[in-house]
Amino acid sequence: MSFQLDVSKIADCLRGAAKAEILPRFRKLGNGDVRSKSEPTDLVTEADVAAERYIRNELSTLLPQALFVGEESAAADPALLGRLADSELAVVVDPVDGTFNFASGIPAFGVMASVVWRGETVAGIIYDPMGDDWLIAEKGAGAFLRRPNGEAVRLRVAAPAPLEAMVGMASAGYFFGEMRERVMCNLAKVRMVANYRCAAHEYRTFASGHVHFIMYNKLMPWDHLAGALLVQEAGGYVARFDDAPYLPSHVEGGLLVSTDKDSWQMLRREILEM
Repeated sequence: MSFQLDVSKIADCLRGAAKAEILPRFRKLGNGDVRSKSEPTDLVTEADVAAERYIRNELSTLLPQALFVGEESAAADPALLGRLADSELAVVVDPVDGTFNFASGIPAFGVMASVVWRGETVAGIIYDPMGDDWLIAEKGAGAFLRRPNGEAVRLRVAAPAPLEAMVGMASAGYFFGEMRERVMCNLAKVRMVANYRCAAHEYRTFASGHVHFIMYNKLMPWDHLAGALLVQEAGGYVARFDDAPYLPSHVEGGLLVSTDKDSWQMLRREILEM
């Protein structure tokens, strides 16, 4: 790469945004501080907007040559998504992932960022404001839990398990029609399924070795790029439903994440197919 990537500074930036703009608003939002975007459960708060502005301003100094793609920026200018595929360098940010939880006063939300270099994710960060720690991955260098005191713990995904013993997470909100019915019925084959309504914490849970799969049918880069890289660097297998690689430019195709390729193929056969 022909640029200097200091992931720790990006991580500090996410933490700074949380402390300055997100946590002071937690459980203190007024009636005018929350509004819907595409549907009643698709929310944006003043914390999302302020945190994204904070991160964008900081990153304009750290990586001035990078295209900035934030969730709220893309909502205001959808053309940003199209620029991501052809950009030499981009930073993709979700200022508050789990906005529904945040707006509801539920302490399960995160701040995510990924660095994309020539169409490939090369770094991913998920910060937990409540726990005050990060999951950080750089391509080819492993995935780590890092704490503010400098402590780092290398992450590994869970060992494979038989289908009936699997514990996983599935977001069914964007499955529709016959596919929704099929997937929901087939998930009865596994031991347990949860949904945090927060990709940040779902990816953290998976990359830390606590569940065997996660599944999504809506692909927006700010929701998945950081987590997908973390999973891969922790030893897991990530692919779209057709087993094609997941790339930053993809917004369709569904995403299935599992502990290894054999488990991934079993899950696709038993959960997604007829």
